[in-house]
Amino acid sequence: MAIRQDDNRPNRRFGIINLVLIGFGVLLLFSNFLPNPAAQVPRVPYSLFIDQVNGSNVKRAYITSDQIRYELKEPEEEGAPTVLSTTPIFDMDLPQRLESHGVEFAAAPPQKPSFLTTALSWVVPPLIFILVLQFFARRQMGGGAQGALSFTKSKAKVYVPDEESRVTFADVAGVDEAKAELAEIVDFLKKPERYAAIGARIPKGVLLVGPPGTGKTLLSKAVAGEAGVAFFIISGSEFVELFVGAGAARVRDLFEEAKKKAPCIIFIDELDAIGKSRSGSMGVVGGNDEREQTLNQLLTEMDGFAGQDKPVIVLAATNQPETLDAALLRPGRFDRQVLVDRPDLSGRKLILEIYAKKVKLSSAVDLDKIAQATSGFAGADLANLVNEAALLAARSYRTEVEQGDLNEAIERVVAGLEKKSRVLQPDEKKVVAYHEVGHAIVGHLMPGGSKVAKISIVPRGMSALGYTLQLPTEERFLNSKEDLEGQIATLLGGRSAEEVVFGEVTTGAANDLQRATDIAEQMVGTFGMSETLGPLAYDKQGGSRFLGGNNNPRRVVSDATAQAIDKEVRSLVDNAHNKALAILNHNRGLLESISEKILEKEVIEGDDLKELLASSVMP
Repeated sequence: MAIRQDDNRPNRRFGIINLVLIGFGVLLLFSNFLPNPAAQVPRVPYSLFIDQVNGSNVKRAYITSDQIRYELKEPEEEGAPTVLSTTPIFDMDLPQRLESHGVEFAAAPPQKPSFLTTALSWVVPPLIFILVLQFFARRQMGGGAQGALSFTKSKAKVYVPDEESRVTFADVAGVDEAKAELAEIVDFLKKPERYAAIGARIPKGVLLVGPPGTGKTLLSKAVAGEAGVAFFIISGSEFVELFVGAGAARVRDLFEEAKKKAPCIIFIDELDAIGKSRSGSMGVVGGNDEREQTLNQLLTEMDGFAGQDKPVIVLAATNQPETLDAALLRPGRFDRQVLVDRPDLSGRKLILEIYAKKVKLSSAVDLDKIAQATSGFAGADLANLVNEAALLAARSYRTEVEQGDLNEAIERVVAGLEKKSRVLQPDEKKVVAYHEVGHAIVGHLMPGGSKVAKISIVPRGMSALGYTLQLPTEERFLNSKEDLEGQIATLLGGRSAEEVVFGEVTTGAANDLQRATDIAEQMVGTFGMSETLGPLAYDKQGGSRFLGGNNNPRRVVSDATAQAIDKEVRSLVDNAHNKALAILNHNRGLLESISEKILEKEVIEGDDLKELLASSVMP
């Protein structure tokens, strides 16, 4: 889509009044540099003045606080000036001295300003003030560049679809349900009379909710591209301003512009920036008055669409629908909520095919395997994955992206960059090798839909000294208690291997312990998988469901219940730990042999790893 910005720059032609003001300003400026008659009088030292008074050569004197100007009776030399000046000092005897020598003295009369100076001082300041007001008023009323007083103008960008850059539903994949919902909006924008004939009313507002990177903004552009109408895009944070009332004024300006270009679409990204609930859980009104005024204006404008001949559809996107004000979500405002979730296996393959067309892809690449290995990836993640693979291919001076580039890109996204410069000591490298092989053996024997695909002792990312990569073999949406216990045992496999081989533990299992404890706490407090505590939820669901908030504060429970919860969590982790120890003790020979090989190769994957792990057995 092409960006079009209206050319409403302020008129630069100055009128007669502006020229007059400029002339007055120039005169005022140069008047300070005009010669001052008072400044032409020669200045002499004060001691010379006293000598001339004592010599009875001074006829008269005019005394001010900063100057004494006097006239001589006779010039000391022929052609010398008879009027001189000096700088006074604190001299209490000066009046008596002047009087005793017959000098006429008085205070100097105040100098009257010239007519030009008086006129400039009275006329120019108010005219300059008028000129400044006229300048800013022209910028604001003209709708041009954002000036100091144009903060009430909407900052929305207007996209007008053209044939070259138009985004359509063909450019969006993996969200078929959301596209089906929005296709109705497109049909209404194209043929509103068909809906009006039967009395149907299209939703005024459509709210797109989902995790970041799933394509909410791209979907809204596709709606505008399919319908061929103008598209206003603005972020919710751009309404809120330091100046009181600026947000509400921007909302009014945005909707006025939209009505002029109707039929059109207004897209408000990050709606939660202005649409958060105005009352807390206890009904206490929030404290951000400016944001509340902006929200109230938005609600009023959305109600004002009734009776419009040409439709204006409001699309909005948010990652936190649970925080929005109830007035926004009622029928007549945002009538419809469309979930834009992470794509499933088939959706990921379609997204990969779209982005793979933008790079030179080898014919040997299997996108099915890449889609299977990227469970949980959003559309933006997959786009970044393909771009990373292309960068890796270019870095290696290859002309096509190969399967290995995509696999390496997955690891870069999941585990981070390789840190080959981080050299481990031989004893540390040995501990890391046994640790990762312990994860692999236990993970291979545990139930679930994942398999061990790679073992590496090459450091990656911020703190990973090695890693074991598990890839899902199937798309799963539910986990049983046995599956979760297997995940805990797999996480504890590395620490258990250190105990079995070295008889002591290191700090390398810190992240494993954190993740294992989180799973155990969720099993007890959230999923009700404890036989002792029963099917009760002891954790409150905190944080956003789409932003991955894991802050689940515990409900108010008795001390006895809290102790029982802690005891159950400890029991689950201990049982998984004992299971991992039993598996590794039973497969001690395999643990030793795989660890020796990985110390030599640093990386084991593919069929080699599959053959090695095939000989592992449950105790």
